[in-house]
Amino acid sequence: MLNSAVMTEHIDIKRINSDLRYRFEYISKFLNFTSDDIAMLNTFAPLAFPLIPDLADTVYRKLFSYDITKQQFILAAEGFEGFLPRKQCGLTLESAPVVLRKDMFSIYLRRVLTEHEWNDTFLQYLSQIGKLHTDQAGSASLNIDFIHINALLGYLENLLIAKLCNIDTMDEKTKCGILMAINKFFWIQNDLFSLHFLRALNDNGASQNSTEKDKTTTTCCWA
Repeated sequence: MLNSAVMTEHIDIKRINSDLRYRFEYISKFLNFTSDDIAMLNTFAPLAFPLIPDLADTVYRKLFSYDITKQQFILAAEGFEGFLPRKQCGLTLESAPVVLRKDMFSIYLRRVLTEHEWNDTFLQYLSQIGKLHTDQAGSASLNIDFIHINALLGYLENLLIAKLCNIDTMDEKTKCGILMAINKFFWIQNDLFSLHFLRALNDNGASQNSTEKDKTTTTCCWA
């Protein structure tokens, strides 16, 4: 008779919430995200790079198609140097603050696809992307509801998969490997967003007598 016993690995819940590397290693092991997946993302990079400007335009058109997401850009643009006064608020996809964020978004995609070693510096970068969309980074105007982040990540993943499926110069095995790597990556990035949103939620529910955070100017890639 086969032994159905399963080895159970201990996971330290305190470390999961305080140690970024430990958290990543747990999520990666659970998803079976390995160096092979990183290699698949690297393989996709040269094919995806020419598509990134169109991806950025498509993503921001989607964000501008709903007032609830477009208003985040209006709020974020209020302090942008050289931007029009709020009373004019004629924000378009070609406005300077939006062009800047499309550029940041493009840099983000390129870095994700070309990173060879997911070291602590890169993990901090992915984590910071999540943090910048909450008030944890010192900018209350970027305290975006998680529902919009979740929807955006799902939308972006589908855009990338659609682009991948339209590539006819790649064998099916490689295409399948890239697809799986993209899917795993977005679950990892989604977790690093939710980490900071949960921290923000907990902090906002804590005592109002806590010391006010230092205010800093931040620029994120999506809002």
